[in-house]
Amino acid sequence: MLAAMNRQVIARTLVGTVASFGIVFLGIVWGAGSGAAPAARFPQQAGAPIQSFTVVQSFPHDPSAFTQGLVYADGEFLESTGLNGQSSLRRVEIATGKVLQRRAVDSQYFAEGLALVGDVLVQLTWQHNIGFVYDRKTFAPKGTFKYPTEGWGITYDAKGGLVMSDGSAQLFFLNPETYAVTKTINVSDAGRPIRDLNELEWIEGEIWANVWQTDRIARINPATGNVNAWVDLSLLWPLSRRMPPADVLNGIAYDPSTKRIFVTGKQWPRVYEIRTK
Repeated sequence: MLAAMNRQVIARTLVGTVASFGIVFLGIVWGAGSGAAPAARFPQQAGAPIQSFTVVQSFPHDPSAFTQGLVYADGEFLESTGLNGQSSLRRVEIATGKVLQRRAVDSQYFAEGLALVGDVLVQLTWQHNIGFVYDRKTFAPKGTFKYPTEGWGITYDAKGGLVMSDGSAQLFFLNPETYAVTKTINVSDAGRPIRDLNELEWIEGEIWANVWQTDRIARINPATGNVNAWVDLSLLWPLSRRMPPADVLNGIAYDPSTKRIFVTGKQWPRVYEIRTK
């Protein structure tokens, strides 16, 4: 079963296959039950508008970093990297890509999304149902919390709240102090659920979400779950040019003071500042 397989291996295999043979992977559409609308990574019918982009500039990025979460804060990136035995929490200098501070995550865990909540950093793990809380400055552990689902992406905004994804079409709003689920929304476009929601970022009142195994970002209305628009990044670093171990698009960060948007991918050598159009 797909759900039981190691998804970083699947993604790497997918990229290698596309790069070598030019096969376009359209995704597996799953039925939610008899008569239910099939889930989709992106809609196959008329729905939210699709936006293109321009690259403002790009920056070096550690090509060994399997990026699972990316946050902009204090003129630097905070990054969560995955893979068992390679997972870490990092502080990164944007201009050079230099890792200024690093805390390894125990090898039993596959680290996932990252959010900055006040003076603490919140990091998810994929299948261990546990999240880690660290001091923002020192990376010293401050606690853990549990959740019943897989952990994929997480993001925080003082007005919008703490929001988590688990790879389904649902987003979970969490109490930022207790991490208890306060509500959920179902994400859809033109009535079709959008599954595989991955890394998340609050941007100007919307939740932006990477959709695993695609080069699109969904711009989600947090009140309704409807996709307001899609950002098509397929030409940013086309699959045909990626060679293993470079993996899928994943990682969104936002600087609200300058309205800069940054994106990258798993084991990508660059972080890109983009502007949508």
